[in-house]
Amino acid sequence: MTETAGPQARGGTLGLRLALAFLGVALAAVALLAGLTAVFAAADVSSLAHRQLIELNRAIAVAAGAAWDRSDSWSSAPLDPILDLAARTGTVVQIRDQDGHVVAASPHFATTIGPQVSTPVVSEGQRVGMATARSTGSGLSGADQGLETDVLRAIAGAAGLAALLALLTGLAVARRITRPVTWLIGVTRAMAAGDRTARAGEIRAASELRELAAAFDQMAETLDRQEQIRRNLVADVAHELRTPVAILQAGHEALLDGIAEPTPAELASLRDEVLRLARMVNDLQSLAAADAAALNLARRRCDLAELAAAAADSLARRFEAEGITLERQLSPVPVLADAHWLHQVITNLLTNALKFTPEGGRVTVGTSMLGPDAVLQVTDTGAGVDAEDLPRIFDRFWRGRNASGTSGSGIGLAVAAELAQAHGGSLTATSQPGQGTQLTLTLPTAESALVS
Repeated sequence: MTETAGPQARGGTLGLRLALAFLGVALAAVALLAGLTAVFAAADVSSLAHRQLIELNRAIAVAAGAAWDRSDSWSSAPLDPILDLAARTGTVVQIRDQDGHVVAASPHFATTIGPQVSTPVVSEGQRVGMATARSTGSGLSGADQGLETDVLRAIAGAAGLAALLALLTGLAVARRITRPVTWLIGVTRAMAAGDRTARAGEIRAASELRELAAAFDQMAETLDRQEQIRRNLVADVAHELRTPVAILQAGHEALLDGIAEPTPAELASLRDEVLRLARMVNDLQSLAAADAAALNLARRRCDLAELAAAAADSLARRFEAEGITLERQLSPVPVLADAHWLHQVITNLLTNALKFTPEGGRVTVGTSMLGPDAVLQVTDTGAGVDAEDLPRIFDRFWRGRNASGTSGSGIGLAVAAELAQAHGGSLTATSQPGQGTQLTLTLPTAESALVS
């Protein structure tokens, strides 16, 4: 219960965080949009109110000028209708004569604080006074304040609605995202607890999470395969060690008990078993060396054809003893490589071909140039490799179904592949069951290696 509660709790926390993130983004967007709307709307209304105040004051100045024309003086000019008009439009007005004396003014003009404009009063082309208007904050001039209040109310309502929608959407999306994540956490914990069959399988989620699930399953398959390889290694090593150890034990007991005489033949038989054990140890040492960082390669210019010829010469007697023909199709190919380790690669490839080619068969080793690459191919006429086994022939300690009757630990091709990669090349294989196998070593030529 504890193991399952943990992922669920973390999944719930992640879902809550995602939902709150949606909520925060929605509120921020609403606040930004509403703030910009309020600012621009208030500016527009303020501009409109100011223009109205200017036009109104112009009209008041024209009316005041007409009143002055009828009386030809300010003392008897009818100005009350002008003050009433200003009051109805939400403004207060003050009219002064040419000398600056107040001839008429709206109540509370002096105490009113607000935007004001002034316009000359003209009669028959002559300036006779000055009309000044101030906004009282009512009418259209106060509409910007009312609009700001309404916008703030709209913001509050929109924010509440957006928050609700964002929270619901965030919870739905978070649940959709966290459900597969929680499932993957549970599968991972199950595998960590020892359940090697735990798999994520197909999940309904975003493409990235589907890829994560597929990668997890691929990793699990790889771990299973490595575990199987390890078990096979233990079984194979035990099988390989059992026979020579048993022979050595029986031979030495026979010598100690006086049952057998220490003849040259008897001692040679025991020596052969010791050499067999030594070969297994050497194979494991070779694998350890291939695992070293870049193998500390001492690269120099050498001829791939010469190295192939030297490896073929060293194995010629074994090919003859097995009744297998070894053909050479070697063309000079310069490479930049460690001659010792590259000789080891070619030897491993030829030894592998020798092991799986029946008596009377043929093994061909050839070198050639293919564009900027140097290519070495080893082709045999053996039983071949099944299609399902071909991708695994370079796995460490893996031995195919056709290897049950042959000796070896199954690391020769793995070592060769490691060494090829350390040289900046690759090792590939093609095969047809019943028709043989072709192993291809591809390396950069000396020229291309120097350029890179």
